[in-house]
Amino acid sequence: MAATKKVKSSRRSTAAKGSGAPKTVDEYLAAVPEPARSTLSKIRAAIRSAAPPETTEAISYGIPAFKYQGRPLVWFAAFSNHCSLFPTASVIEAFKSELKGFSISKGTIHFPTDKPLSNALVKKMVKMRVAQNESRKRR
Repeated sequence: MAATKKVKSSRRSTAAKGSGAPKTVDEYLAAVPEPARSTLSKIRAAIRSAAPPETTEAISYGIPAFKYQGRPLVWFAAFSNHCSLFPTASVIEAFKSELKGFSISKGTIHFPTDKPLSNALVKKMVKMRVAQNESRKRR
């Protein structure tokens, strides 16, 4: 009988995957190895400081997210070789010039764990997302 190969179900794996999906952002971060944990903690603090007080944290799509008025603001995550911030495509487009030097795709910003996004830039992106959520609610 030939040995069967274990096939990975996902090409991308987050650093926080382990024994079951995390239920809170704190659980997620506890499972992330250093230096990514410190980097994500700084990103989390920057998001919190720019988001309205009633913003909540959640795990969405298996990664940490912030929600405002019931709608997602941003997500963030650690991967094996980098960290990512997911602020939506429109925000990335708006801040494209400030994101030079970072790897970006339609809705994602990748950055090395030792070269995170600046707090000021994260705060500006979060404030733009808050404004987008508020304008959607008024429609």
